[in-house]
Formats: sequence, C-alpha cells, structure tokens
Amino acid sequence: MSAWTRHAKIAFVGSHGIRKTTAAHAFANTIQRAGRSVEYAREVIRDNPLGMNELATPEAQLWVLVSQIRQELELAPKADVLVTDRGVMDNFAYYRRVCGMGDRYSVEPLVRAWSLTYDLVVRLVPDTALRADGTRSTSDAFRDEIERILNETLPALVPPDRLVAISSSEVGDASDWWPLAERLAAGAGQILLAEGVAPRRARARPRTVTRGPAVPRDQLALELDEAGTPMAPPAGDGIGRA
Repeated sequence: MSAWTRHAKIAFVGSHGIRKTTAAHAFANTIQRAGRSVEYAREVIRDNPLGMNELATPEAQLWVLVSQIRQELELAPKADVLVTDRGVMDNFAYYRRVCGMGDRYSVEPLVRAWSLTYDLVVRLVPDTALRADGTRSTSDAFRDEIERILNETLPALVPPDRLVAISSSEVGDASDWWPLAERLAAGAGQILLAEGVAPRRARARPRTVTRGPAVPRDQLALELDEAGTPMAPPAGDGIGRA
C-alpha cells in the first residue's frame, strides 16, 4: 500500500514534567506498528541558547516558537505522520508568561494560524509529581502558572473536535494508543494499517480526564465513552489579555 495522500500531524502538549515525551514516543511506535512512516519532532526548548524555565526571556521564548515551526516545516513532508513533543500552543503559554500576559512581538496571529495545522492535539494534564531531569524546573508554582495560562488559551486555539485531554498518570507501559491512531487516520481520511499488517488487539487505553480541580470542565474538549465514541463539550472562551 502506498504512502498516505495527505500528511497528518499530532502534537502532545502541556506544561513540563507531565510525560509528554513518553506519550509522544509511544504514539510514534504505534504508528510504526501500523506499517506507516512517522517522523518525531523533539522538544526544541532543550536546544535554546537564550535560557529557559523561570528565567527565560521574551526573546528566548520567541526563539522556541520560531524553532518549533521551522522543525515541523522540515519534518512534516517526510512521513505519513508527524508526532511532535510540544506544539506552538503550549510554547505560546510560556511566551505569554514572560511577556507579562502580553504579546511583545505580535506572534498571536501566527500562533492562531499554525494551531490549525495540527490534526489532533493531546493535552497531558498533570496529576503526577515533578521529577528532576537536570533541565526543566521542579517548581510546582511555575508549572501551575503555565497550566492556568493553558486553561485560558488552549480552547481558543484548537477546535474542540481536535483536542483530547488525558491525565499524566494514565501514561505508562500499559497505555494503548491504537484508538487515538485510528482517530488521527480517520480525521486525515487515510487508512491506518498498511497492506500486510495485521490489526493489533487493543489493550485498555488511557482514560480521558473528566474531572479535577486543575482543569475547567470546558477545557476537556473531547471525552471518549466506553465504546470509544467522541463527545465534544462546549467550546471555551477566547484568549484573554491582562
């Protein structure tokens, strides 16, 4: 079977220390098991020469946003599916924080337009403790601040039918990403399984978050019922300004 006639892109987003990288790698492996080509876009903040975490500057976060887009432009045409560790949406939250909730370099129109290039956006919601990795901040207050900004901005950037929220505790060795891969393929109008690849028996998949104080109800833009049927709740408000 030939390559997909249209490339698809999925982003795993959220604050730091919430198993985004683990989830993105596992999803990429699922696409490979389906016999489809996949590219992986790593988190660009780790290459930032201008600083990161609480001491990042507006210029540092601008570098991250531009680098994120550049990386996606380079990788997307190379495979059926591009899996990204972060997207412009969560990087924009870090940018807004260092800009005092403003937009010093007027990047919001670009972020809004680029947010629509993702076929699916998976938000990992933190319900696990931060662990030191030698790079990212271990401040709960810093992570909570980014989560509050995401609660405000993400519903305005991503259409509800493209947004899935999953708790970070649901990401692990037993997680099954096959239903999400099927949803991505269906949204792109493509066939997931390549010729000669047998269907995989699904295990228990990650449960979507349905409640919790960290995320407003209208932030949970997609829930799956027991049969795997998508159900979209009301869309959130637009991006506010301080």
